[in-house]
Amino acid sequence: MGSQTEGVNKVESNNGIKVVVTGACGKVGREMVKAVVDAPDMELVGAVDRLRLREDIGEVLGLGKQQVLVTDSLEEVLVRKPDVIIDFTNARAAFQHITTAVKHGVSVVSGSTGLSNQELEQIYMLCEKNQIGAVIAPNFALGAVLMFRLSQEVAKWFDQAEIIELHNDRKLDAPSGTALRTASLIQEQWKNIDRSEDSLNTSNVAARGDQAHGLSIHSVRLPGLVAHQEVIFGGFGQTLTIRHDSFTRESFVPGVMLSVRKVKSLKGVVFGLENLIF
Repeated sequence: MGSQTEGVNKVESNNGIKVVVTGACGKVGREMVKAVVDAPDMELVGAVDRLRLREDIGEVLGLGKQQVLVTDSLEEVLVRKPDVIIDFTNARAAFQHITTAVKHGVSVVSGSTGLSNQELEQIYMLCEKNQIGAVIAPNFALGAVLMFRLSQEVAKWFDQAEIIELHNDRKLDAPSGTALRTASLIQEQWKNIDRSEDSLNTSNVAARGDQAHGLSIHSVRLPGLVAHQEVIFGGFGQTLTIRHDSFTRESFVPGVMLSVRKVKSLKGVVFGLENLIF
């Protein structure tokens, strides 16, 4: 982490990618603020949250003064002409933040989950209309993206699978966006193979989990967890398990920073970090 004065100097020098973080006081948002402050090619120009209003975000997070006060109004910080907003909030707030930013010509990197298909469609159309880039991903951990990729490869050979996803007890949506994305990608592969009769039978028993894209998804919510997922494939006399664990929210930082650096070159929405790096 850089010195406490580096963030202040970067804001004052007006160089680099100007970034606003929404959900800045949240568990993930805090890590994003720290990462932006520490990045030599970025400037933190805004922090949006409903907590710690009018306090300096640097002092809130123990980074020293950043000359950026927490506000609950995205419009208030848009006057600083940011290049990108990083959004880690909830579905309702995220939709408002994303659409507001795009209408003002600001690119978006969002890891908020729970957006409806209708909301996503509106965001797609708005970005296309305004020719503004956005990266929306259910998971920015590079290991999770590799889990997606590996699951797609395994699905070519195994036609039955289930997903167990585990998150902290404060996560509102279930199944998780990561699990739904994994199921969708597996299903894309299954469309290209002849699946057995048994693999096509799904259960409507509640104890067998939620059904999405032809897979059973089991959601666990407990304190002490961050973000974890197992994809279990079954075949004749064997199983194959792919597991990813995020033990801290720092695991999302590299993927988000990569997206922030690339999003200004995009015109429209890229959904899923895998579509940005592969």
